[in-house]
Amino acid sequence: MKEMLGSYVRALTRYSHSLNPRPNSPFGVRFYAVLAAAKRSTLNPDESPFGWLENGINKIDNVDDACGLYCQMVGMRPPPNAIQFNKLLGRTIKLEHYSVAINLYKNMCINGIQVDEYTMSMIVKCYCQEGQVDLGFAVLGTFFKCGLVPDVTTFSTLVEGYIHLDRVTEALELFRKITLEKLCQLDEIMIGIVMDVVSKTGKSGEATEFLRIMEAGNIKPNAIHYNTIIDALGKNKMVDRALCLFQELTDKGISPDVINYNTLIRGFCNLGKWKVVDKLLHEMNDLGIAPDVYTYNIIMDSLSKEGKVKDAIDVFEIMVQRGVTPDIVTYNTLIDGYCLLHQIDEAKRVFQAIVADGLFPDVISYNIMIHGYFKQMKFKDAMHLFKEILLNGLTPDICTYTILLKGMFQFGKCDAAKATFSKMQLGGIKPDFYTYGVMLDGLCKNGHVDEAFKFLQKMEGIGVELHISMYTIIIDGFCKSGRLDKAKHIFKSLSLKGLDPNDKTYTIIITALCMKGLLDEAKDLFVQMEANGCLASEITYNVIIRGLIRGDKNSLLFARYFRSLTSIAGPQKLLSKFYSFGYEISIIDLTVQTH
Repeated sequence: MKEMLGSYVRALTRYSHSLNPRPNSPFGVRFYAVLAAAKRSTLNPDESPFGWLENGINKIDNVDDACGLYCQMVGMRPPPNAIQFNKLLGRTIKLEHYSVAINLYKNMCINGIQVDEYTMSMIVKCYCQEGQVDLGFAVLGTFFKCGLVPDVTTFSTLVEGYIHLDRVTEALELFRKITLEKLCQLDEIMIGIVMDVVSKTGKSGEATEFLRIMEAGNIKPNAIHYNTIIDALGKNKMVDRALCLFQELTDKGISPDVINYNTLIRGFCNLGKWKVVDKLLHEMNDLGIAPDVYTYNIIMDSLSKEGKVKDAIDVFEIMVQRGVTPDIVTYNTLIDGYCLLHQIDEAKRVFQAIVADGLFPDVISYNIMIHGYFKQMKFKDAMHLFKEILLNGLTPDICTYTILLKGMFQFGKCDAAKATFSKMQLGGIKPDFYTYGVMLDGLCKNGHVDEAFKFLQKMEGIGVELHISMYTIIIDGFCKSGRLDKAKHIFKSLSLKGLDPNDKTYTIIITALCMKGLLDEAKDLFVQMEANGCLASEITYNVIIRGLIRGDKNSLLFARYFRSLTSIAGPQKLLSKFYSFGYEISIIDLTVQTH
């Protein structure tokens, strides 16, 4: 008999998949009630109704079972309490069927089933997961109407919901309101969410203010909170404010640790303020705080980027002498430094030392070396290392492929580059802004401008967010291939695409016009450039002055151009430019010629 009932249950379940009845429709209520009753009949008769319910909720692994059990629960007399319904909703949410959970909640309200703050907190989470934070706030209103008080978890969910939608300002404003109006008891999770936003978005201006808000609340900032704000200030090159905040930390009796010092040191290293870095290191020593591997990595990285590889090596040796074990980041920093100095053999030596010291090169190690080989025109060595990545069980990333594509184009291997680009996409790696730029630039520089333009149009067709730099590459390609009319046509179409030319775009067109002797157009475009708020660079001035020099500097045309340009740039700037090219021009003479 029990086996027959089991078959009946399976048949009903299959039928529910094909028919998909709505749980809140009259038919759906009856259908799922029958299905749930049939499932209940297959259980041991010794089980109590409450035990069956607990067991049924725990065994739910699909949305049909959740809806069926819900209908059965609605029909029970007396009905289960809010705790049981909450468990059912929780199980549905765990299956990530957020919209179904919301519909079940609405049906509970229609049927007069009691809900509590935990129920509504779960529904707020569902709305936020569905990207409907505003509807989550509507549920918050129901909280207050029912005389319930939302807890910190509910508010944290709403703050996080805003963050996921990139509505950071609203997230921070909500945090401000929660804290100042004491709407709930703040906890470390809520603070952590906000601090993470501050760190990632670099909103350092608001960051310091939020420390003050926290102090006005029930949580006093600790070393971790200060560190997050100091890091945000450092990333925005506001190191003096970061140092003041660090001093505030110590004044309040909070003992700084190596992490706080590392954050501060990174900010000053990035600006090349080595005297301050040295002072901070001495402070650490006086306080008995030993620099760790991250401290040394930060210093070595900054030194290498400044081309001070020998100094970076000295730091590395000090690090080893003090018993600090280098990690893969340390080695990658050294390799990158040698590559920057074009010392590829030394870079290779350090690369090989990684394995000797018991570590394994990561994808970043290979990326640095491959890039270094291409810069030294060692194509075979670069390709050998790329194959080695795969042999060692590592997965090339988008940076690897971008470096590889650039190198292939550098050696004129366009077909290989296109094949690699396709292979990359088939492997599930999506091109980024830089990858697309490399493809466009590589095709243009190898004389395939039309193909590059078609590639750009294809990008536009598949919804890639295009940047002015991408069109600038194409415009430059057409100008250099002698197809100025085509370049001008694309240039004029930029406004229709919502793109504004930058100084490089203007300079490319102005250069091409000057090369063709079209000084009238070049001058007009220069004037337009300044009128549109795009400031001319030194390169732009050099280009247009060279164009004028190609003509007759004693002619009336030359004088008229010079006069129109001085109204934009000022006579002294233009005169100094002409002098740098070996031409002495009298403003008085030019003024006389124009009258």
